Amino acid sequence: MAAYGLHSHIESNKRRSVVLLVGLFFLIYVMVFAGALLAEGFLRNHLPLDAILALAWRDLIVALPYATIGTILWVLIAYQFHQSLIDAITGGRVVTRSEEPRLYNLLENLCISRGIPMPKLKVMESEALNAFATGLNEKQYSITVTTGLINALDDREIEAVLGHELTHIRNGDVRMLVIAVIIAGVVSFFAEMFFRIFFRSGGSYRSSGSSSSSDKKGGGGGAIILAIALIALAWLLSVVVRLALSRSREFLADAGSVELTKNPDAMISALRKIEGRGELPGATSAVMEMCIDNPREGFADIFATHPSVGRRAEALVKFAGGHDPGPLTPPATDEEEPGALEDAAQPPQPSPDAEPKQAGTQAGPWNMPLPTGAAGGPWSARRG
Repeated sequence: MAAYGLHSHIESNKRRSVVLLVGLFFLIYVMVFAGALLAEGFLRNHLPLDAILALAWRDLIVALPYATIGTILWVLIAYQFHQSLIDAITGGRVVTRSEEPRLYNLLENLCISRGIPMPKLKVMESEALNAFATGLNEKQYSITVTTGLINALDDREIEAVLGHELTHIRNGDVRMLVIAVIIAGVVSFFAEMFFRIFFRSGGSYRSSGSSSSSDKKGGGGGAIILAIALIALAWLLSVVVRLALSRSREFLADAGSVELTKNPDAMISALRKIEGRGELPGATSAVMEMCIDNPREGFADIFATHPSVGRRAEALVKFAGGHDPGPLTPPATDEEEPGALEDAAQPPQPSPDAEPKQAGTQAGPWNMPLPTGAAGGPWSARRG
């Protein structure tokens, strides 16, 4: 069915997500079949391939209930402890209104304006510019913001980021992505375990298999090759499905933020400031997939978890009427030469023939007044 309008796109995306999650669950059964095929290929390598396939299929039927129960238990355990694991990795801590009044009030106002239960607000000590939402139900939902983002963005931009993460919660994206990461984690775990074991013991099988002419006539080798191909395919598809869930939701979350804040320019400006500056040291790939921006790029953009900031800004310009200032120059770091830092701090000197500009403003589509004593450029703009 074609989707028209933001809300129908959200519903369509939810239906596709359910299908993708079912597909992830199916990949676990593919892994079980591949494991049975591998075992039968080793134990009965003298049998023809079709006989080994029949035996592996029989093993799959027997193992289906155990695989299903095991996966459900895995999900339930992660349901209870995933937030604790994420906080342990990121160091996020819950903050109150008295500790972060600016941040708390912005989030509370957004929730009140739409009658949304307020999630927990957490702050992570990091110079990176990023934020993410987690949780599987209303009691667990939380939004984590880095201190770097709080310091670098003004109120309008922080509100846009909070609106983005709040939209992920409203649309059920957080719950879907957490479950997808959990199920895909099962596939990845067993795939990695298999390849480690196989490549350590594969030489011994090849040497023993070549010692008997009857083994050469059997289908054990073909069964093992097929099992390896199925495991590799299941792992690859689990990654693709997980990334598809993540990428397809970022555009909707950006649009949802604009719907909440009525300010597309703030969303674009926030994305441009965050662009390329969101790397969380020590964070796993699963955590980075939940962030508003993931600077870890995949091969030829195939395995990128997020659409590029340029594409997201282009969509906001096209459909929300925003203005894109383009990529921003990153701020100077301590590793740069002192002379470079001093030069960067000095405002550009106008030429004698240039027309005088109004004091306190900068050129560009935003035409935003600069704070007193701040260096020029949109990066340094920050409001209390």
